[in-house]
Amino acid sequence: MSRIQLKDLAYARSGDKGDICNIAVIAKEERFYPLILEYLTADAVKEFFGEMVKGRVDRYEVPTLHAMNFVLRNALGGGATRSLRADFTGKTMCQALLRVEFDVAESDLALMH
Repeated sequence: MSRIQLKDLAYARSGDKGDICNIAVIAKEERFYPLILEYLTADAVKEFFGEMVKGRVDRYEVPTLHAMNFVLRNALGGGATRSLRADFTGKTMCQALLRVEFDVAESDLALMH
């Protein structure tokens, strides 16, 4: 097993509306997409953000773009007009997600090289 960060495999963009954040994750190369699909599940995203995300996390796959979109509900402390958090928007959540680390099987690492 080897440890890698999502930033080595993907780009990300995020946005928000009310108390919902969405994060798009786009594979840097087509060959990375299956690896991201396997390791970056909705449960993994929910676990990574912990108590910050109080609602469910859904993953929507966009295979033609080698991308996926995560929708994080109840994730912004109530949203811009209610939150007491220092960063109450979802704009920076994609940068945080790019730091997520995976223990990747050696056989899966072959996809990276």
